[in-house]
Amino acid sequence: MVKEIIPKVVSLNISKGGIPKLPITSVRIKSGGLEGDGHNHAKHYRPIQAVSLQDEERLEELRGEGYPLFPGTTGENITVSGMDINALPLGTVLNFSGGVVLELSKVRQPCYVLDAINPRLKTDILGRCGYYAKVIREGIVQTGETIDVIRKDWEDD
Repeated sequence: MVKEIIPKVVSLNISKGGIPKLPITSVRIKSGGLEGDGHNHAKHYRPIQAVSLQDEERLEELRGEGYPLFPGTTGENITVSGMDINALPLGTVLNFSGGVVLELSKVRQPCYVLDAINPRLKTDILGRCGYYAKVIREGIVQTGETIDVIRKDWEDD
């Protein structure tokens, strides 16, 4: 019997600015991003990159390569498991079980702040940085919520 893997929220992460972002158990997500997160400022704020997401499996992969990465270390707001977020196409919709809806809108690129972890990380994490998402429906997200993934390319079939 094959066990179905259900995507879920592993960690919600915020900071006043910079990395690491620290875990919290629940947070309100507004059109500008996570309440209390320093990402919501003029330099970074764009409606299409209100929330950043990374998957736990990529962090584990990078840990296996010697990088001390854990949820929030690379600056993501939401760490998920059970899905390869980097393999999803732009426009994929994530429906969180608590009601929040996000749409993957922009591939994340490595930032210079990763140099504080290791100067090589910016190169080694290319293609594994996760996504930015825009907020389609605001609300509260909690750790452990499940995520229904609606791929844009599935809708086109």
